[in-house]
Amino acid sequence: MIGRLNHVAIAVPDLTAAAAQYRSVLGADVGAPQDEPDHGVTVVFITLPNTKIELLYPLGEDSPINGFLAKNPAGGIHHICYEVDDILAARDRLLGEGARILGSGEPKIGAHGKPVLFLHPKDFNGCLIELEQV
Repeated sequence: MIGRLNHVAIAVPDLTAAAAQYRSVLGADVGAPQDEPDHGVTVVFITLPNTKIELLYPLGEDSPINGFLAKNPAGGIHHICYEVDDILAARDRLLGEGARILGSGEPKIGAHGKPVLFLHPKDFNGCLIELEQV
């Protein structure tokens, strides 16, 4: 069902500093910040030859990243994203297997402009998983 790794998301306490570190210290291809109000985050994508890194920073007081950073003030890996061909078929299969989908269970449009869903971390060894339709 899952395809290739789309990205690893890292919550950061300082988006500008983190993007600069990837750009200057690691020599990575770093994109521009983009606000994602539906998800409560500002993101910066770092393009690697085989996948992407997504830097996450809170957008607003209700951002889910605020709670994560309160528990992890230095930041850290927030989630991993896998590609799927059909997000509704993937959702239905997962629900049939007893997995929990966060939110309403209906896909939202993610930072790449494609439908996404998040799976409950307690069902996947403590890892928050995002599925993105490609």
